[in-house]
Formats: sequence, C-alpha cells, structure tokens
Amino acid sequence: MEITRMQHASRITRLTALALGITGALAIGQAHASGFQIRENSVKNLGRAFSGSTVAQNDASVVANNPAAMVNIDRVTVQADASVIDLTADFEGGGTTALGTPLNGGDGGDPGDASAVPAMAVVIPLSGSLERMTVGASVSAPFGLKTEYDSNWVGRYNAIESDVKTINLTLSAAVEVTERFSVGIGLMYQRAEVTLTNAIDIGTQACVGSGNPANCFNPAFPYRPQANDALVEVSGDDNGIGWIIGAQWRPTDSLSLGFSHRSEIDHDLEGDADFSSSNAAAQVILATNPGLRDGKISAPLTTPSVTTFSAQYDINDSFRLMADVQATDWHSLEAVNIYRPDGSSLGHEAFDWEDTMLYSLGGEYDINDSFTVRAGVALDETPTNDLARTPRLPDQDRNIFSLGMTWNVSEQLSVDAAFMRIEIEETKVNVLSSSRSRLVGEFDGYANVFGVAAQYRF
Repeated sequence: MEITRMQHASRITRLTALALGITGALAIGQAHASGFQIRENSVKNLGRAFSGSTVAQNDASVVANNPAAMVNIDRVTVQADASVIDLTADFEGGGTTALGTPLNGGDGGDPGDASAVPAMAVVIPLSGSLERMTVGASVSAPFGLKTEYDSNWVGRYNAIESDVKTINLTLSAAVEVTERFSVGIGLMYQRAEVTLTNAIDIGTQACVGSGNPANCFNPAFPYRPQANDALVEVSGDDNGIGWIIGAQWRPTDSLSLGFSHRSEIDHDLEGDADFSSSNAAAQVILATNPGLRDGKISAPLTTPSVTTFSAQYDINDSFRLMADVQATDWHSLEAVNIYRPDGSSLGHEAFDWEDTMLYSLGGEYDINDSFTVRAGVALDETPTNDLARTPRLPDQDRNIFSLGMTWNVSEQLSVDAAFMRIEIEETKVNVLSSSRSRLVGEFDGYANVFGVAAQYRF
C-alpha cells in the first residue's frame, strides 16, 4: 500500500465531504416551502395558503411581511403564533460505491420529525403629532429545517442529520401618507446556525488510493468498502443585517393592493469540522492524515431576497378574496465555498438553483361577529432540479391546500387555528456523494402543518 496515495485519496474525501455537507445543509428544506424557506409566521396566512400576506387586516405578522400594512391596526396589538410542521417522506432506490459495487443499508426511515415554528409580533399605533405613524417588532424564523435519516441507510454518504435555524428580529415603522396609501420600512437582524452530518466511505477511498484497486477485494487488506466508515460533523453560525420595504394602496373601498421586498442577508458562517469513527482502521486514517483532522472552517451564505405582491377584494362586508404572487431569488445561492482560517479553499460546490414563484388564492367569510372561516390553495415551485437534487433536499413542486378559522373570544382577545396539507410531486434523485458513491432513487412525500395563534388588542 502506498501511503501517499492513501493520503491523497483521503484529502479528496475531506474536501468534498465538507463542501457537499455544508451545501446540502443550507439547501435542504422541511418540505413545506420552496428550498428551506419558512412562511409560517402567521396562522391567519396559513389558513389562506399564504394569500393576502401584504394586505392582511388585524394581523400583527405584517411587521415582517409588509410594514406598510401595520396602519391597518388601530390599537396596540400583541400576537403569538405557533405552527407544527410534520414531514413524511419515503425513499425507494439504491446505488453503487466508487467501485461500482452495490451500496448497502436501509431506506433511511422517515427523515422528517414534527418541528415547531414559533413567531411573535407587536404593533403600536402612535398618537398626537405622530398619529399617522405605526411601529412594530417581530421575532420569526424565515428559513430553517430539521431532518435526520438512519445512520446506516443507503444514502448515509450524502446525508444523515441536517439542522438549520435562522431567527429574525424585525423592527418596522409605517407612515399613512394618505387615507388610501401607506409606506413602511424595517430593519432585520438575522441569526443563522447550521449543524449537519454525513458518513465518509474511508474504506473505499483508502483501497482505491492505495494504487492497486484490487486491494478493495483482498481480504487481507485492512480497509474494505463500506466497512470503515467515518462521520463528519460540520457546524457554523453567524449574524447578519437586512431590510424590508413595503407599500399598501387602496384604490377603492373594496380593493387593497400590497407590495413588499425583503432583502438578501449575507452571512459568513464560522465553526468547526469534526471527524470521528468507531472503526479502528478508519481511526488510523483520521489520526495520520492532516486532511481529515478536526479544525475551524468558514463558509459564506446569502439568504435570498423575497418580493411579494398581494391583492384583497371585498365582495361584501362578510366575504373577502385574496391572492399572492411571491418571487424568491434563490440565484443568490449559486455555490458554497469553504475556507480555512488562513484563507485557503477547502472546496467549491455549485447549487445551480433557480428563482421560484409562489401563486396563492384564498378567501375569508365572517359567519358572525365571533367566527371567521378561511381557506386557500397555492402552487409553490422548487428551486432545485434533476441534475442538482440531493437527499438533503428531496424537493419538488408543491400543491398546497389549507383551512383556518378565527374565534373572537372578546373585543380584546381572538384565537386562530389552521391546517395545511402539502402534496409533493414524486422526486427523483441521481447524485454523487462525497465518497464518490452514487445514490439513485425516488422520494414520495407530503407534509401536514398545524397552527394555533392568539392575539390581544389593548
């Protein structure tokens, strides 16, 4: 066995593992919105399939969705929303190692556990000389995921655990320019945290890198394909600043139009790469090869901008129709580059994501002063494609159906509930892993989203 060739092969493994790992974690979604976008900051919006989000009435979530619409609220309002996203996905398929031999392992189980997405907002109309101004604050999660496959599944070299969290603190202000037109602006402070794991097939890399691939089938050789796995865990975090602007116009008493644009936010994730194995032979490679040792890393990340147009038409005093068209600029995630502290590159992986559109239509009906019911449908496009899709994002276009209601308990207190069903088109995966294995198969999946909220008006 030639040690230098083994080290070279291990180095290639290390570079690709880190790049694919971070790329995958930032790409994967919880299968409830395109990419890893989260729109569940309002249970009212959830019940309308996200329609009318920038012209919403009596909904404090407009602090983060369209600051200009805060003028629709005439009293100090505090709101808390909580949504639970339950993803179910099944994989069917297999693959081959770098040698062309079959991958072993199971189907990974159901990677999507139920995940809670909380949000809070407060809106404060000002008085006196500032009576045309409204201010607000909100805490929400615009992007995120939590998925985990079985550690010994057939696609373990592509993904095992992925955990991405972003938290936004938004401070907004709105001005009612006229009785029919308002503008708003907000400042966003975003916290991003990423943790992910995947396996590395050190056995295959070592025997191929020995200079004699026949060693892979030699029982006396200490490294065997899929028998000397290591685990890489990559984690990082960062804070960033962004902004949101918006406008709302009521050309007639029955029609309201809204617009908002949320900016990109740049991050430079800083953290660690940790390599480990319970296999004695793999531990030798980890201990003797500098390329597979623990160390600091950094990776630039830009969360995409989002532009939304909304309309609401009041059929009468009790019945309202809403629509949204939303564009998410995923081209900001063209690639992920990973660096050491000295600035040297550890890898480059292309995203090749496309910008996406969401089209939604919904309605509300006031049964009486105490109860309002709502429903909606939507089409949500995926940013990924057949050439770039990985099991970290078994993503495809989604058809969305939702129901919701509001109970006005009193003049001050209201309670909301909503249910959303997300049907995901059959998704094909054909992708190389960091260990040069190829995973081929199909994912079938769907997601259920349950939401409850409470609002108090002082």
